[in-house]
Amino acid sequence: MSEQNTKTIKDETPGVLKAAWLIALVTIASKLIGFIRDMVVANFYGATLVSDAYFYALQIPSLAIIILGGVGGPFHSAAVAVFSKLVGENGEINDKVNRLYNTFLTCAFVFFALCAILGFFFADKIMGLIISAGSPELVTLATAHFKIMSPIILIGGIIGIYYGLLIVHKQYILPNLSPMILSLVVIGVISIVHNDKSGYALAIATTLGALCQIAIQFPKLRQIGYRIKPNFDIKNNEQFKNICELLFPAILSSTIGQISIYIDMFFASTLVEGAWTSVVFANRIFQFPVGILVTAFLVPLFPIFSRLAGEKNYESIKTYFNKGVGVLFFAAIPMIIFILLLAQDGISLIFERGAFNSNAVVMVSEALCFLSFSIIPYVFRDSITRVYYAFNDSKTPFIIAMSSIGLKALLNWLLILKLNMGIAGITLSTSFVTLFNATFLGLFIFRKIKLDYKTLFKNFGKMILAGILTFFAGLFICKCFAFGLSPLIKAVKIVIVILALSGIYAALNILFKMDYAKELLNRLKK
Repeated sequence: MSEQNTKTIKDETPGVLKAAWLIALVTIASKLIGFIRDMVVANFYGATLVSDAYFYALQIPSLAIIILGGVGGPFHSAAVAVFSKLVGENGEINDKVNRLYNTFLTCAFVFFALCAILGFFFADKIMGLIISAGSPELVTLATAHFKIMSPIILIGGIIGIYYGLLIVHKQYILPNLSPMILSLVVIGVISIVHNDKSGYALAIATTLGALCQIAIQFPKLRQIGYRIKPNFDIKNNEQFKNICELLFPAILSSTIGQISIYIDMFFASTLVEGAWTSVVFANRIFQFPVGILVTAFLVPLFPIFSRLAGEKNYESIKTYFNKGVGVLFFAAIPMIIFILLLAQDGISLIFERGAFNSNAVVMVSEALCFLSFSIIPYVFRDSITRVYYAFNDSKTPFIIAMSSIGLKALLNWLLILKLNMGIAGITLSTSFVTLFNATFLGLFIFRKIKLDYKTLFKNFGKMILAGILTFFAGLFICKCFAFGLSPLIKAVKIVIVILALSGIYAALNILFKMDYAKELLNRLKK
């Protein structure tokens, strides 16, 4: 490795780790509030027709504010990939950067405003298509919810641009903390409106929360130096062209991913009442630890990938990729173990109250356990996608995502209709599709850069062995807590199992001389 590459890694690794810890702490706080929001929603609405209608209607607004505009979404990724090369390490804002910002912002506003208007006026047609197998009552209620939440479509892309620019300027707290605002607004509104039988208060609160998200981002961008002067300076604008080349395939890729969700929604509407709510809650719980993990490491790494790709410093990219993915794998395996062993106890302890009964606990637990198998390919897929974006390639992820649509429909048909797996079939098919995407993304990256998979998967093999042994140790420990079903016993069981298995897993990895465990041990000693 060259002296320049070594220096780059030596200089930036502590900064990445510091940023990762900061983002992790902020994201944990935000996710905890989100978790409390889900508990409040579960308490008031349970797994019922009203909650199903809300979550069906939320899918398109979620596409805008979370998938397209969220951290890691196309607008965030395009902003980071292009602006990090223009702004550089000193964070200087000049007229060229401001013009590009305004062009990007103006075009995004017009596009999403049109989408929001169309969504409002064609809400009944959209919901009728998505819930084609659902009851007329469900479609009517979901249509009303969707009309209330249609402004979120406009907000989503703007938030994504703001997120990306803040990350470029190493402002990590606001992008990861602002989702907390939405959660707090939802908690406040539905706690005040006690007898909301239609779910309208929930939909209104979601829209207000999204507006508050964008409101807290704007002042910080002005402080950094960005000024709003709308323009359509798109002719002969090379940088805007670069944004579009990244953005449109990435939007299509995210939209293709959303089509997979619509396929799930169709099959869920053929199952028992509350099936789709159970899948949504399983995804929310899944995203709590996994979202923290992925966000903490990939948010600070992505601008570095982009800058290093611009400098053609490929050796440093390989090193950062292996370290980042290795750490993600190391943390992901015990997460799978904890979910498989403790899902039902944890969901019962947190959610089983009010309208959320024991039947809902079983449904969500079943969905979550089969979804947990996607954690490993999920973190790999999200990590390697950032490498593609760093090389201004969003077409390959789009093509791979598009090719998985047929696989998703086939697996749902096989697992749900033929093998009668019900809710579990929906999340198990998601795990298979995630593995498919991760595998092909990993194979085709060699057209851009030859990554060091041998070292990465050698360490991964050691982690898997340690994980299998830890899982069997967990089965034994859980049997000791088979008595009693009180909340206190469940809480004690969860704490003891997590602490004991974390120690066993870490010790086994150190015993097997797994590189990342040794590095972690050395850092703890210091």
